[in-house]
Amino acid sequence: MDVGLFNLMGYRDRGTPTAAIYDTTIAQVKAAEEAGFGIAWFAEHHFSNYCVCPSPLMMVARLAGETRRIRLASGVVIVPLYHPARLIAEIGMVDALTHGRLVLGIGSGYQPYEFERFGQDLSESTPRLLEVMGMMEQAFGAETFSHSGAHYRMPETHIAPRPVGAMPEVWVAGDNPDLHRYAAERDCVVMVTPRHFTPAMLAAARRRFEEIRRAAGKSPETLRFGAMRPFCVTDDAGEAARFLENARWQIRLSQSLRRREQAMDGGMLVEKTWEGEPSLEEMGAHMMVGDAATVAARMAAEIRAAAPCHYLLQMQVGDMDPGVGLRSIAAWQRQVRPILEREFGPLERIGIAAPAAA
Repeated sequence: MDVGLFNLMGYRDRGTPTAAIYDTTIAQVKAAEEAGFGIAWFAEHHFSNYCVCPSPLMMVARLAGETRRIRLASGVVIVPLYHPARLIAEIGMVDALTHGRLVLGIGSGYQPYEFERFGQDLSESTPRLLEVMGMMEQAFGAETFSHSGAHYRMPETHIAPRPVGAMPEVWVAGDNPDLHRYAAERDCVVMVTPRHFTPAMLAAARRRFEEIRRAAGKSPETLRFGAMRPFCVTDDAGEAARFLENARWQIRLSQSLRRREQAMDGGMLVEKTWEGEPSLEEMGAHMMVGDAATVAARMAAEIRAAAPCHYLLQMQVGDMDPGVGLRSIAAWQRQVRPILEREFGPLERIGIAAPAAA
């Protein structure tokens, strides 16, 4: 098991400078590299304050020259919103720019608000993603390729920018059985979100993925999956409460977009509760927010229940001071990791490592 830094890059205060958000992200990624994090993740969303990163590959390219070791990842590229030829070429270019450090996180998208503004049909998103991924495998597997499918056509074509290896390592996000089958067939890591916010929920997700893997003829014991978690290590109860409230704000925006219940005030999403929303106290009883011992205990409970191979830890939410995120990054390495290793031994032994070919 290792950890990554997840960067959503949203804002809660109207008028927050976009450049300041990017600068905060860059500083936190560099701090995460120094703290031994394995991956830095960059989200993709459009048209609201929920996220000001329309291109995770652009962020990866920006960080390629700022970092040396940490892997740089799309978290995730919303594949159906791209023309395949441009997306495949840009992936090849970015992987080369990072000298093979790109982790290609992919997803089919979930926000009707985004798809409508791109003139795309959300109901077609999964078959389009799978078709594009097939095209990518052909493009990087041979000097030239052609394609004729349900959604895309390509005459004999050479994609000039080439990745360092045959393909970047692919990770898959979303609650979609078709994507999980794709992940099982190709030994991709699958990722889950804060909606699986208790150990029992995470364990149930693992069992679901194991069944899909078994049906694909793969051993369920070799499942690799990651969990995204808001993460704040602090001894200040007031600071912890503010972080938790900001995490709930973020989840509320996501749920309203998922359910087509969003309301806009100019460019700002209106915060709304959702049906079945847990109380702040219930969320606070499980989320990785609090002092180092509390956070480590909650992570340990999830490790015992579900043995994830990776955590995508989000340190920056809402209008929290970026200094809080930087302190949490340092606290992972100095405080939380040592507690976990006293119980589990080296964290590299938890979960399933990547296949040798990757």
